[in-house]
Amino acid sequence: MAPRTARARPALFLMVGWVALLWVLEGVDTLSGNALDAFGIRPREAGGLLDVLPAAFLHFGFGHLAANSLPLLVLGFLAALRSGIRRFLAAALLIIVVSGLGVWLTAAPGSITLGASGVVFGLFAFLLVRGFVERKPLDIGIGLIVGLLYGSILWGALPTTSGISWQCHLFGLAGGVLAAFILRERGRGPGRDGAAAGGVVRPVP
Repeated sequence: MAPRTARARPALFLMVGWVALLWVLEGVDTLSGNALDAFGIRPREAGGLLDVLPAAFLHFGFGHLAANSLPLLVLGFLAALRSGIRRFLAAALLIIVVSGLGVWLTAAPGSITLGASGVVFGLFAFLLVRGFVERKPLDIGIGLIVGLLYGSILWGALPTTSGISWQCHLFGLAGGVLAAFILRERGRGPGRDGAAAGGVVRPVP
């Protein structure tokens, strides 16, 4: 596995590029008279399932996008840095799918949901729990710091604010926890190679 320091540059480039793409798409949406908003998730409509992926890259205006940009950049960078690009992309895809399907199943009829906040909540949960799942002290520490810095976003997973998709946030959290378990590193733990267990078992002659 490449040293952790070698991951910093590609992780940063990936997230800067991701956020830049969101701003370009919102610019296209604005210039087209919000035509891209049609790709939002429409609950319980068959066509809405096809929009689960693109909905995570679109927003209702630059204010909406600005609110998601910094946490997405910070949390995404940390997740890619600590997990590696491939595992990070797999985690992000799983979060998008779980969050989007949750919205599709439970959101109010006639609504349209889009935005990267489900990914933000998912990455928050992913970072928060993966250190405990993989029993890595450094990642536990990072998770605790992330919890202190961004823990207040958890209020967004409650149905308290009109016009905010708490379903997207709640299922994003679920997707992040699921990703932490499914994509955990399965390295050799104590006892896997015999010597680490404090003894070697050999057949009796």
